[in-house]
Amino acid sequence: MTDGPLIVQSDKTLLLEIDHALSQECRQAIAPFAELERAPEHIHTYRITPLGLWNARAAGHDAEAVVDSLLKYSRYAVPHALLIDIAETMARYGRLTLHMHPTHGLILQSSDNSVLEEVLRSKKVIPLVGKRIDNDIVVVHPSERGHLKQVLLKLGWPAEDLAGYVDGEAHAITLKNEGWDLRPYQREAVEGFWHGGSGVVVLPCGAGKTIVGAAAMATAQATTLILVTNTVSARQWKSELLKRTNLTEEEIGEYSGARKEIRPVTIATYQVMTTKRQGVYAHLELFDARDWGLIIYDEVHLLPAPVFRFTADIQARRRLGLTATLVREDGMEGEVFSLIGPKRYDAPWKDIEAQGYIAPADCVEVRVTLPDHERMAYSLAEPEERYRLAATTTFKNRVVEHLVNQHNEDHVLVIGQYIDQLEELSEHLDVPLITGQTPVKERERLFQSFREGETRVLVVSKVANFSVDLPEAGVAIQVSGTFGSRQEEAQRLGRVLRPKGDKRTAHFYTVVTRDTVDADFAAHRQRFLAEQGYAYRIVDADEMLYGLKPED
Repeated sequence: MTDGPLIVQSDKTLLLEIDHALSQECRQAIAPFAELERAPEHIHTYRITPLGLWNARAAGHDAEAVVDSLLKYSRYAVPHALLIDIAETMARYGRLTLHMHPTHGLILQSSDNSVLEEVLRSKKVIPLVGKRIDNDIVVVHPSERGHLKQVLLKLGWPAEDLAGYVDGEAHAITLKNEGWDLRPYQREAVEGFWHGGSGVVVLPCGAGKTIVGAAAMATAQATTLILVTNTVSARQWKSELLKRTNLTEEEIGEYSGARKEIRPVTIATYQVMTTKRQGVYAHLELFDARDWGLIIYDEVHLLPAPVFRFTADIQARRRLGLTATLVREDGMEGEVFSLIGPKRYDAPWKDIEAQGYIAPADCVEVRVTLPDHERMAYSLAEPEERYRLAATTTFKNRVVEHLVNQHNEDHVLVIGQYIDQLEELSEHLDVPLITGQTPVKERERLFQSFREGETRVLVVSKVANFSVDLPEAGVAIQVSGTFGSRQEEAQRLGRVLRPKGDKRTAHFYTVVTRDTVDADFAAHRQRFLAEQGYAYRIVDADEMLYGLKPED
């Protein structure tokens, strides 16, 4: 028995003592394979899952390294059965492999005949495969490559895809490297992706995921389809590619609600790709519009289900997913793993912060109390209405005004979910508002005004969650969110993490109504950031505004 910070339990939960001197070191050691479930003040609870172990295995971590981490930091003896289970679970990855056979084409091969026998008895596998070549090999219909990987993952036998990729249509792309160089972690991310052929790169917001995408394009030297969250993001990608590569305006097309340009590098929005006409996805043929050599999925954690379905049919194309977090609130992490690819590179947020590439951040939860009449309305409301009532209390307006005045020399983003709440805040603060209804041209004008310092405070809806480049933003104030979304919390913190010229700390405030579902959702939202090492200070609104203690 040692005085380690970790308690490893036989039900695959890990309890991490946050106040322990080795807690940060331990957190980084277990992050590649364990997911944080609960993060109260003193003890954080992690869980080991098969998908977490397989992602770790695909990223180069073997069972020995996982076991060593648990043994090194555990306070008590680690259950032997758990260690065996970890080794056996990780050994499942790669027992089945996909290859290209010189005679038979795409094949599924097993290093263990009994495993192949097991999966071939599945009714879901039978339609996806062809004839049996020998005890260890069965032919796979090329069009079913992605579907087979999905099914095998659900059966608990994730296949390692070694079948290779088509080069696609060649297109010369080089990085300019004028006055800048790839950061070491960006280079490692590209190398990890290229070596694996397809997969996901996980980097903090503000760490330059777009540059990783550009470097991957320069490595592929091929036509590229880039899928992004919205039109503003599409234009930021185009601007960054023009700045960082030799690509010209004529070589980059925008495929959105406003334009339908198909060029050697085409940037399309998820929204247009999932638009239906007469019950049919009218634009999915864009995947076949050119002989793409690379497909990039920006913010891959937001990938809509229809794009997953089509991605299953294009497994011969190299695919790169970019994200700050693999967390999906719909539980479809397995679809990302099997269809885009496993995690190829993951840089902890605090590591990138320590290197000076993202700003340090002070996270604060400001707790407000509902006035008596609002509390009664909340108590009598239907369960589905309670979050809106708690999250949109007008008392939050005073807190936001106080924080905006407190940071009177900073660029401030006030972010929320409910449009009526944001309209009220915009009017209360007398500052501009950006929502999904704001025309793209007006959004771009306001964002540019913010960048240039003409506008110091912006109220924004969830349209600003993703891929909006606002390096000047130093303070974010969150008043409401998409219930308990962990990835949204990460994206919103990411809006203020671009390093500041004077090395100052970024500030992230989340204003929460105590003793309501608003507080419950906030606790859930904070889990991913707690896993990355961010601790939330809790401040009482009355004390902050009036110097009153909560009991006063």
